[in-house]
Amino acid sequence: MNYSKLKTLVYLSVAGFILSSCSSIDIFKENVETPVNTPYESFVIMNKEVGVNGFNSQFVDQQVQIHIEEALQNRGMSYDKLKPELVIRYTSNEDKRQREINNNYNPYPFWGYRVWNPWMYSPYGPNFNNNSRSSSSYELLQVIVDFIDPKEDKLLMTLTGVTEVSNPKHKSKKVLATTDKIISFFLDELENARK
Repeated sequence: MNYSKLKTLVYLSVAGFILSSCSSIDIFKENVETPVNTPYESFVIMNKEVGVNGFNSQFVDQQVQIHIEEALQNRGMSYDKLKPELVIRYTSNEDKRQREINNNYNPYPFWGYRVWNPWMYSPYGPNFNNNSRSSSSYELLQVIVDFIDPKEDKLLMTLTGVTEVSNPKHKSKKVLATTDKIISFFLDELENARK
C-alpha cells in the first residue's frame, strides 16, 4: 500500500470516528391544534418581548433569539411586535445525567489460552475477565419551540429538538444546531402547506 492511500485511509478513519462520536439531533412534532394554511409574513418572538429566558444561560438565550430571527428574516418574513401573523415561544429542558460504561478488557487472546489454563473461557470455571466500570456525565438537552397562530389563538405545532451534550464547551453550538434544525423543519412545513 502506497503512502497516499494509507494517508487517505487514516483521514477517512479519523473523520468516521469524529462523525460517529457526534450525537444526532432528533425532531418531534406535537400539539397541533390548527393546520398551517396561510403564508405567514410577519412574526414575533415572545421571549424577547416579555423578557423570559428559555435557557439557563442568558448568552445562549440571546443566541437562540438571534438565530430564530435571522433564519425567518432570510426567508422573507419581517419582525412585527405589534400585529404579528406568527408568535414564537421557546423553552428548554436541560437534564444532567450519567451513563455507566462497562470496560470489558481482557489482556489474553481468545485463541489458545485454554491450552494453558482450562478454566479460562470455560462455562464451568470462574470468569477472570477484567471487568471495570466507569461513568460519564452528559446532558440530555431539549429545545422546545411553540409556533402559535395569534388570530386563532391556537398552536400550529410544538417542535422539540432532542440531543446530548457531553462537553459543556460545545453546548451553545449544540443548542444553535438544534434550533436551526427546528426552524428548518417549520419552514419545510410552511412550504408543504403552500403546495
